Amino acid sequence: MAKILVVDDEEHIRHYYTEELSEEGHKVWTAATGHELLRRIENLQPEVVVLDIRLVDYDGLELLQEIRNYYHDLPVILCTAYDTYKEDPKSIAADYYVVKSFDLSELKMAIQRALEASTSLRLTGIWT
Repeated sequence: MAKILVVDDEEHIRHYYTEELSEEGHKVWTAATGHELLRRIENLQPEVVVLDIRLVDYDGLELLQEIRNYYHDLPVILCTAYDTYKEDPKSIAADYYVVKSFDLSELKMAIQRALEASTSLRLTGIWT
């Protein structure tokens, strides 16, 4: 289905998301740090990035801004344990905001919507 890059500094979260999203038919890569994401994003060319806000080496909201500066069409889903960041003006740059849960229904729905929106925009010629 889609190429997804999951960025989270917690290994068990990366493993769980990889397992669950792979079962849905997605190709999933992971990165443990913001610096790793920035290095891998060009090579992997993901269709969606699932980004944690609190990373050990990077503020996820600042990382989101960097992604937007270089890859403005790449759908980014903020996925965090803290719903308070939703009110942060920097989080508006994300396509979706999901609060972490062991039930990945909301995350899976956000991924599906992001993929549908980007496909629709490409088909209409808005994105190339």
